[in-house]
Amino acid sequence: MSAHKIIIAIDGFSSCGKSTLARQLAAKLGYNYIDSGAMYRAITLYFLRNGIDFNKPEAATRALQDINLSFHFNEIRQESDIYLNDEDVEPYIRDLIVAEKVSPVAAIKEVRAFAVAQQQRMGKSKGIVMDGRDIGTVVFPDAELKIFMTADPDVRVLRRYNEMLATNPNVTMEEVKHNLELRDYIDSNREESPLRKADDAIELNNSNLSRQEQLEIVLEWVKDRATDIRTSTRVTAFNEN
Repeated sequence: MSAHKIIIAIDGFSSCGKSTLARQLAAKLGYNYIDSGAMYRAITLYFLRNGIDFNKPEAATRALQDINLSFHFNEIRQESDIYLNDEDVEPYIRDLIVAEKVSPVAAIKEVRAFAVAQQQRMGKSKGIVMDGRDIGTVVFPDAELKIFMTADPDVRVLRRYNEMLATNPNVTMEEVKHNLELRDYIDSNREESPLRKADDAIELNNSNLSRQEQLEIVLEWVKDRATDIRTSTRVTAFNEN
């Protein structure tokens, strides 16, 4: 791949495989992967543990002052885990109770400002892949490649159900469906940074694609963008001379 490193922004609904694709791309390209969703989940976990009232912005603002988020590489999983105040909370942020509360927490203006500032700092050196709900529209509106992922609702429910069975064997398909529908509604209708497709994003419906197939498709998009950058750089240099 090209030496011209770019920012790859991946947005979309829950259980569309955003994180899976982002991790694949980061590993293949040698980029850093930033799981923005994990950041909001970690904040939600902190709020739940400490009894923070989601409906009081001033309480959320005070609580955010006591939150430190960071990513550390996990040698066993060969992926980065999110740390909340120096604690590896990766095993806890996927619980259903966190999934049920993360959308309303992420809709809080102060929470989003806190997370977005950290995300933008992480992307200053480029060479990153970040997935979430507002990466291409708010966090990195100038990202060189923006992808908006979708999948059929039934496919998404089944994916999330199978994912949650490992940690919650008593979860039901109906619970998962209700949770996804609620998150979709909140994410799309919140006042602060609602989920929407950026005007210059490429849509990827992976309902009938394997992980390898979707990776190969997007790698071609990355190659095209890298070619565009090289061409633009040469033209600029020529004009300056």
